[in-house]
Amino acid sequence: MTLTPASEPPRGPRPSVLVTGATGGVGSAVVRHLLGRGEPVVSAVRDPGEAGVVPGSEARPFDFESENTWADALAGCDRLFLLRPPPIADVHRHLLPFADAALERGIRHIVFLSLQGVQFNRATPHHAVEKHLRARKAPYTFLRPNFFMQNLSTTYRADIRDRDRIAVPAGRARTAVIDTDDIGRVAARVLTEPGHIGKAYTLSGEQSLTYDDIARMLTAELGRPIRYTRPTAVEYAEQRRRAGAAPDYIDVQAMIWRIVRLNVSALPNRQVRRLTGAPATTFAEFAHRERAVWMPAD
Repeated sequence: MTLTPASEPPRGPRPSVLVTGATGGVGSAVVRHLLGRGEPVVSAVRDPGEAGVVPGSEARPFDFESENTWADALAGCDRLFLLRPPPIADVHRHLLPFADAALERGIRHIVFLSLQGVQFNRATPHHAVEKHLRARKAPYTFLRPNFFMQNLSTTYRADIRDRDRIAVPAGRARTAVIDTDDIGRVAARVLTEPGHIGKAYTLSGEQSLTYDDIARMLTAELGRPIRYTRPTAVEYAEQRRRAGAAPDYIDVQAMIWRIVRLNVSALPNRQVRRLTGAPATTFAEFAHRERAVWMPAD
């Protein structure tokens, strides 16, 4: 008698990675690098039709403050890239309940975009998120990046482009700034390779720079003098207030820049190189790539 091999059970669709903040600088880099590794990706966005959704990902409506969007966004996903949007200051009210809902729906790995030095700064929302995920015994990985190079091409773009100045309250401290694309590369590896659950990775560039150094490199790249004005913390807070920033945002920024002035963010490392096999982007490379954003309009 000839035995007929048992047929394999039908396989469902491959699980996706849900990426929050998917149209932002870090989130979009995470999406791009996951897609580059052949992973199906769900981009969680307020409006699936909004600009900035990375082609090739599936856009689904999502809002941390609207619980009725959570289940549909999580459907078919088994991993989560969790990013706290700046407007979400009260993580206990919105972000932590979403993380709990994700765990209850079977998410097997949460990669949380935290903050360098978070272990020394318990007042930050990021510290509360890390503490909660640990208490839940969640399958987490914490990415603790240094200051983004992109802060200079987004938040501080107008100051550089229109006033030829960098106005941040860093004093004379050094910072090993990092390209958000490198964070995306790391996140994609961590979400698709074993061995990262329960780990916390501090992600820095491989150069330790003062903002005077950064101003000199921008001067060389842009062909005009860029000054680092070194405002005090009070002067900086007032600048942000006049620019329309919310009080909660200003408070979080104050805590972050306090850490910078303590030189917590000064030390470079090779974590990006170790985790991805390629070196971190240098600031000179970044400035050359992004130079158009700081050029005055004709």
